[in-house]
Amino acid sequence: MTQEHVSEIVTFRLIPGSDAAAFTRAAADLAPFITRSGGMIRRTLSVDETGLWTDHVIWEDMAAAQRAAQGISKAPEAAALMAMIAPGEVQMRHARITLQQP
Repeated sequence: MTQEHVSEIVTFRLIPGSDAAAFTRAAADLAPFITRSGGMIRRTLSVDETGLWTDHVIWEDMAAAQRAAQGISKAPEAAALMAMIAPGEVQMRHARITLQQP
C-alpha cells in the first residue's frame, strides 16, 4: 500500500492593523512546533491582494495533519501568530493528494 500525502489548506484574515511582516515572522517561528508534530513535507504561506492569507501544508499522512491541527492551540510558538488572526475568519480543510508535480 502506498502512503497518501495530505494537503492542509487554511485560509484566514488578520486582525485589522496587524503587520504582515510580523505575521510572517510569527509563522516562521512555528518551526519547532512543526518539527515536534512530525510529518510535514512542505509549507507555503501566501496572501492575496484582498488580504486573504493561505497556509498550505503538505503532510505525510492524515494522522500527521490531525496531530498538528489538534496541537497548535496549545503550542507556545503559536501564540503570537494566533493573536493576529481575526476570530471567525479561519477555514481549514484536509484533502488527500491525488497528483503532485515538481
